[in-house]
Amino acid sequence: MNLSSPSHEEPEINLTSLIDVVLLLLVFFMITTSFVRESRIGIRLPEASSMAQVEAQDMRMVVTVTAQGTYLVNGRTLLDKRPATLESALQMLAGDSPGTQITISADAQASYQAVITALDVAGRLGYVEINLATVQPENE
Repeated sequence: MNLSSPSHEEPEINLTSLIDVVLLLLVFFMITTSFVRESRIGIRLPEASSMAQVEAQDMRMVVTVTAQGTYLVNGRTLLDKRPATLESALQMLAGDSPGTQITISADAQASYQAVITALDVAGRLGYVEINLATVQPENE
């Protein structure tokens, strides 16, 4: 009588074929993948020195945004900071024939929201050419 238990050998997994399949897949994906370079959008920002001097009589409507967020239309201060007040002031100055050109000049400390509000109001009133005023650098 043989009472000893039969010896169990641990099964082995042959990794050679698995490695071959992974390498073949890697080569397949490397060959079939197209390496396309995403096109980049070129943006050319305006500079104050490259802008032509604008004649004073051509500037019919000028909206100035102060550091406190108040609006001035052609040098006259508005009663409050509401967009409706700015819109009514621009309509009153333009009359029945709104111009096609408006210039927005903002203080360096003015909030971004105040400038965007002025741009939005001008766009809603039908101004198609909206200029943002810049200053010449002091070193030139």
